[in-house]
Amino acid sequence: MTPITTQAEAEAAIGDLTALIEKLTGIVAQETMLVRAGELRNASALEPTKAQLAGQLYVAGERMKATGKHFLKAAPARCAALVKVQETFRAVLQKNMIVLATAHSVSEGIMRRLSGDLARKASPQIYGATGRATAPNPRHGRPLAVSRSL
Repeated sequence: MTPITTQAEAEAAIGDLTALIEKLTGIVAQETMLVRAGELRNASALEPTKAQLAGQLYVAGERMKATGKHFLKAAPARCAALVKVQETFRAVLQKNMIVLATAHSVSEGIMRRLSGDLARKASPQIYGATGRATAPNPRHGRPLAVSRSL
């Protein structure tokens, strides 16, 4: 990681960082759209690109941290543009997190319901002293195997 010493280097670094954030914003927005549409295979195909861009963003951010306050002095207009790009990225990332949490919650509900249905089918159908059907005994439940590959 080479230190940034000139205004030209600072402007170039800010431009590179802005471009990285914009690319990552596009990938995250695309992932959000695909997950929302239920196309999980296509969404998971974006993971390698997203991970690579996130790694590059981390390295670029560390380089900027090492240089510190020189950026604000060297390129104030570029820094203002970078802040706007970061705000857009933050908003897209927040939407993405909400969509992913919703998808996780829905899939967890489906798995719980499926597990309960399998347990009811596996346990004997008997009536208790009150005349109502009894709840399935957890000991009679069968294990549920799930393939985690999409």
